[in-house]
Amino acid sequence: MTTFICTLVLITLCGPSTLFAQHLSANLIAAARARTQLPERYDGSYQIIPYPHGDVPNDRGVCTDLVIRAYRALRIDLQVLVHEDMKRNFGRYPQMWGLQKPDPNIDHRRVPNLRTFFARQGAQLPVSQQPSAYQPGDLVTWRLPRNLPHIGIVSDQKVLGTERPKIIHNIGAGPVEDDILFAYPITGHYRFYPKRSSPASQSEVPIL
Repeated sequence: MTTFICTLVLITLCGPSTLFAQHLSANLIAAARARTQLPERYDGSYQIIPYPHGDVPNDRGVCTDLVIRAYRALRIDLQVLVHEDMKRNFGRYPQMWGLQKPDPNIDHRRVPNLRTFFARQGAQLPVSQQPSAYQPGDLVTWRLPRNLPHIGIVSDQKVLGTERPKIIHNIGAGPVEDDILFAYPITGHYRFYPKRSSPASQSEVPIL
């Protein structure tokens, strides 16, 4: 009875949408953090993959693959979501690779496409220099040296002695959780918690 009353109080105070976002955030972070325990070679080469539920070999990947795999653990398939939006709105996406139509093998693995997709879904938030603006489960994009784009997931852990959240990301040596939030110019800030886009597949991580 006490648990039931406490749940009602939480729903009243936070609202069901807030609780839903917190639940997805915790699961997204857990899925991303699990990837930091697996060996992974940084490899962004073009590969033919299945559709839907397509993925490159599990022992390799880039920054976007970490994000894609974490969302897949929530049964949210960015490969499908990005591809379907690009089919309907190809001209609204960056035209940087000489393509004439969407390509489900690679489009969702490109940071500029993810940035466009998240913005089109109303998930874009202001870029801030205040650590508190970045909540667990948020997505951040950066511009690295040599004009390279990067993306990571805001952790629920803070850098020791600060209010700055750690970031779970893959910048070249495999997925890690460390202090890079303000290490590079931030180009985007997003909070993306849609409904699940696909049923679970055998290759997916179960929801925690």
